[in-house]
Amino acid sequence: MIHPLILLGVFVVSTLAGYFIIRRVPSLLHTPLMSGMNALSGVTIVGALTATGIAALLGEGKVAMLIGSIGVGLAAINVVGGFAITHRMLRMFKQKKQKQ
Repeated sequence: MIHPLILLGVFVVSTLAGYFIIRRVPSLLHTPLMSGMNALSGVTIVGALTATGIAALLGEGKVAMLIGSIGVGLAAINVVGGFAITHRMLRMFKQKKQKQ
């Protein structure tokens, strides 16, 4: 079994790396990158579903199932919200073109 401190360390390092990478992105690239991130969140959903299914098969307990379910829910919220915001931003650009 993987030690929880290792998992926590991976989480902290990946969070910091993501923050420092995204911080340097110019605003012009934000919309295309956001669409790409929505696709990655879809992959996160598949990964969370797989991990939850494996935890259920191995009998890891209800805590693992709960954490996996929370991961699936949060990734789904991220995908839906991200696509809604991307759609809204693209609609704003279309309105500017139509006014000209």
